[in-house]
Amino acid sequence: MRLLLVEDDPKLGSAVHDFLEAGGNVVDWSPRLAEARGAALEEFDAILLERDLPDGSGLQWLRELRTRPTANETTPVLLLAVRRTANDCIEALDAGADDCLVKPFALAELAARVRAVTRRAAGQRQTLLRAGPIVLDPAARKVTLSGQRVACTAREYALLEALMRRAGHVVSRSDLERLLYGYAGEVSSNAVEVHLSSLRRKLGHDRIETVRGLGYCLVA
Repeated sequence: MRLLLVEDDPKLGSAVHDFLEAGGNVVDWSPRLAEARGAALEEFDAILLERDLPDGSGLQWLRELRTRPTANETTPVLLLAVRRTANDCIEALDAGADDCLVKPFALAELAARVRAVTRRAAGQRQTLLRAGPIVLDPAARKVTLSGQRVACTAREYALLEALMRRAGHVVSRSDLERLLYGYAGEVSSNAVEVHLSSLRRKLGHDRIETVRGLGYCLVA
């Protein structure tokens, strides 16, 4: 998944960023609201938003996201807040947040809540993704081929998940690069091809097609 983290605390932001990326996600981290507004011109699977930021209110920006046409007006938002009153999370949910997590929190719980809000947003009753003999379990972060476990690196897993969610459709190279390396990440010219080559060796060379000039397609 591609996530936008809006958090001004450098220690917490770094911990959340590293933990989520270690789990196979790509995380764009914006410590200021001004940076988040610019980053949000891109599409994200979820936004992790600090309620109170040095240059503005995360809660107010959430209201703007929900009322103005943007790339992320329906993107699930998990609001992060230091509890001040019993109504903090109630106010966040009423403003349009999909979930609210009070600090301090366990990083594993944060990751689980992100998975939950993205599943709900996608309307998924079933968490398993299937494409022929390939089965991907987002909750367990497990891939199997004909019932046998397939070991994938974090970036291979993220790439495969993106292709499986659009199985049978072409996904452009630029979209995959943004997914794997984020909005401002530096990408080598053959980075996507390297990961795809590894996935083909593990899953079968005929599973992922290259559509010349357009991108890549996972055979449904």
